[in-house]
Amino acid sequence: MSICSSSSSSSSSSTAKAWIVHSILAGTAIAIAIGARAYLGRARKFRTRVVGVIPARFASSRFEGKPLVHILGKPMIQRTWERSKLATTLDHIVVATDDEKIAECCRGFGAAVIMTSESCRNGTERCNEALGKLEKKYDIVVNIQGDEPLIEPEIIDGVVKALQAAPDAVFSTAVTFLKPEDAFDPNRVKCVVDNRGYAVYFSRGLIPFNKSAKVNPQFPYLLHLGIQSYDSEFLKIYPQLQPTPLQLEEDLEQLKVLENGYKMKPSSHG
Repeated sequence: MSICSSSSSSSSSSTAKAWIVHSILAGTAIAIAIGARAYLGRARKFRTRVVGVIPARFASSRFEGKPLVHILGKPMIQRTWERSKLATTLDHIVVATDDEKIAECCRGFGAAVIMTSESCRNGTERCNEALGKLEKKYDIVVNIQGDEPLIEPEIIDGVVKALQAAPDAVFSTAVTFLKPEDAFDPNRVKCVVDNRGYAVYFSRGLIPFNKSAKVNPQFPYLLHLGIQSYDSEFLKIYPQLQPTPLQLEEDLEQLKVLENGYKMKPSSHG
């Protein structure tokens, strides 16, 4: 690199997976029927205008300059940007950075760049600052991690559509089915949803956790994927929300949203 079982078990598993997928995807109809009334009651328009923001910083305790690492001849940030441009729901894409080297690189391959403060504590705060500096107004902001050169455009579209279909939600993310070998890996964040497909909790531990203390091969555990979309009005107040106990204990930013009583609608993939 350079820098710039049995058939009955199978049937049970398939049924359980179908239930989870149904909860996440079919919840759309319920969200539209119930949530739209509240949404219209607040005289808000359908969230159609969408911007993708790719937060990128040069400084890092683990891998300094990571966004500029070349992958098959192109910087990682460029490959992320190119993949993001394939998403059909994004009206605009910008790179938000506090580093001039990254900004110069991105301008070189044609990306729009917004300079943000070094004081941003995370990608969400950087997205919020970038949103405030955009000339046009947007209804939804998608936070696309700059180190995702293989990001699937369908996943980006999924978190946008999930938020558009759930007017009572202010936040969306993506989930997929967890591999058994990743069950106890704290770096693989797990998610549980309710019967309408809204997020209930995220954890670095295995959830749900049964009394056998073993992975149930028939249960469709969910793995959180690192992409997020926000209602733009919610994003403006997000930095003002104080850290919450569960967020701090799990070190998971999305828990602050749930602990403050806001709704989150994951999009299911795979």
